[in-house]
Amino acid sequence: MKERGLGPLQSGGKVVVIGGGPGGAATAIALKQSGRALGRQVRVVVVEEKHFAGEQHYNQCAGVLSPPIAELVERDLGIPFPYHLAQRSITGYVLHTARRQIVLDGDTEPSLALRRVQFDAYMLDIAQQHGVEVQSARVTDLEFHADEVIVYTSSLPLQADVVVGAFGMDEGAAALFSRTVNYRPPATLSSIVTKYHPGEEGMAAFGDRIHAFLPPTPHIEFAAVTPKGNHLTINAAGATIDIELVRAFLSAPYVQSILPRIAEAGSLHLKDLHYFKGHFPRGLAHNFTGERFVMVGDAAGLVRAFKGKGVTSAIQTGTRAAQTILCQGISASAFQAYRTANRDITEDLPYGRAMRILTILASKLGLMDIALLAAARDPGLRQALFDAVSAHRSYQQVIRNGLTLASLRALTGALAQVIRSKER
Repeated sequence: MKERGLGPLQSGGKVVVIGGGPGGAATAIALKQSGRALGRQVRVVVVEEKHFAGEQHYNQCAGVLSPPIAELVERDLGIPFPYHLAQRSITGYVLHTARRQIVLDGDTEPSLALRRVQFDAYMLDIAQQHGVEVQSARVTDLEFHADEVIVYTSSLPLQADVVVGAFGMDEGAAALFSRTVNYRPPATLSSIVTKYHPGEEGMAAFGDRIHAFLPPTPHIEFAAVTPKGNHLTINAAGATIDIELVRAFLSAPYVQSILPRIAEAGSLHLKDLHYFKGHFPRGLAHNFTGERFVMVGDAAGLVRAFKGKGVTSAIQTGTRAAQTILCQGISASAFQAYRTANRDITEDLPYGRAMRILTILASKLGLMDIALLAAARDPGLRQALFDAVSAHRSYQQVIRNGLTLASLRALTGALAQVIRSKER
């Protein structure tokens, strides 16, 4: 028998969602949509300090949404996907080491590059159209009681039956939950992002592929240059990354060779760029569900290991949290169903960690050159690299597809070729 007040949320129930990004908006929309389908009227309040409309803040996300994002938005949330916000279709990738590169073009639906702040504004506006209340404020404290949760904000206090943490990597919100429910945020990688405007000719010359890099330095695990509407978004990630490491990376000849030149100056002035630093998760958070609370997306660490794919995961986990609240309940035991629903993400994390360790080691030892040389010969290995870089498939599938007999033969042949070239 379910504990009183902790069963599925009924009409008149109240949910406070902390964070108005894609995860928070998706949770709120799903609660209203599914609640109505079940004949229940639930009150949903999203607390978000930022103002997405008007693009008054910068988002660390590179803003590339890959399949099945459109299907998730339209099928699971029942709302139109905002194709009108897309600035560019990403047709493929170019994977670089310091000495080699390979073009990776998949046969799947292209990814879409857009401005994240515009997508966030769209999702939150749709949520409001569905009856979700939005309170522009900062959460300042939490109190969990047997029959309710009190959410204190910089505006008005809120009472809730259950709280959804959709605050991403916000350290202030994480600290509040850490103090009250023993939540621990996920381990993270640091990321530094900048923009580069090369002009119309430069953008046309760059094309519609993302250039991904696996530098030989252990301090930068991966980096990417992504074409957007009128600029290139450049991001680099690592455990101990800083601005000087990024500038050194951008100064490297194999990076400079793919960046369009600034016509007037003839080169990229690294100190003229504006750099933004943030973090993204690389593992699960501790205690991300419990009595009257559940975390979604980055706050839970429920993202694709090593590569992210954060918006897709945020929407997936947000809709799953809503279904759990409405169908299973809001107790710690009820939220075990939410953990089970996310096994497609959590069971892939060990494969992602293994891929991360192997990639770092191979890049440091120069073995990724051999992998790229082999992939040029073997379609299966080339497809595995595309799936790993694009996040189109799970790491479990990537590893399985990349360890075929044909791929191993190609790797052996590439290794032999490199050895012979060094002996000459």
